[in-house]
Amino acid sequence: MYDIISAYEQHKEKIDSFIIQSFVANSPLSRFEESNYKKLFNVFPSLELIYIVNKDFIQISDNIYQNRSISKSKGRSRAYLMDRMRKLDETIKISSPYISSATGSICITVAKQEGENYIFMDFELGKLMGRLGLLDIHYQFSKITKTVYLISSTALGLFALLLVGYALISFINQIILESNYTLESIFKPIIAITLGLAVFDLAKTVIEQEVVFKSYTSSAKNENRMFKKFLISIIIALSIEAMMSVFKISLQDFTMMIHAFYLIAGIALMIISLAIYDKFSYKLN
Repeated sequence: MYDIISAYEQHKEKIDSFIIQSFVANSPLSRFEESNYKKLFNVFPSLELIYIVNKDFIQISDNIYQNRSISKSKGRSRAYLMDRMRKLDETIKISSPYISSATGSICITVAKQEGENYIFMDFELGKLMGRLGLLDIHYQFSKITKTVYLISSTALGLFALLLVGYALISFINQIILESNYTLESIFKPIIAITLGLAVFDLAKTVIEQEVVFKSYTSSAKNENRMFKKFLISIIIALSIEAMMSVFKISLQDFTMMIHAFYLIAGIALMIISLAIYDKFSYKLN
């Protein structure tokens, strides 16, 4: 996915120029309304989806695909799209690349104002760049990659649920059934839940970025945020473990306190490293 977006960023001016010239050459697009805009798919082979939005940014048409039309999105507000699009000229706006929730492919949305309405058109980015000779796409490999991401992220989500389930069962078993009120019986489930949330958040981010949802933000920013959230969860879990170690050692054998010190020092080093990483990644972005 990021290879396509990176190539798009390199050739953005060429793509913008192509879109402007193509739209000008085929204006007005409303003349294709007689065929329910089906002929536009012949004009633009990389076109995936068309829909019409009124001046209040409410969708007033079906979702029009090459071989079918779906009405479920009719009446939906598209104002959020307009806010995230940049202007190419007085009548044309374009979005950043994202994964379409309608088709599942990486696409860009172009909005063309004609009269009081806007014609929204989703272009599959890979096909568009391929036709311009800017990129070679292996679609079968792309599908396999997406499937692997889906299976892997689903497995991560299941493991996260198992961790949370283990924490709850462990807590109920020790506190309620066995009446074993110890620091370990309380903090161990907390550690498991913390790790479970970290793993679940990782799985959710992979699905959002690689499989299902739209993303209008920078991929680098998303990766940095995911990495920092995951690392913070690990630091929290280790900090709880360090605190438990200090309590245990203080009650049993002070000569072992050096091991707790090493653990705390390691956590401190992780925090410092994360702070340095955050500072430099912020500057780069």
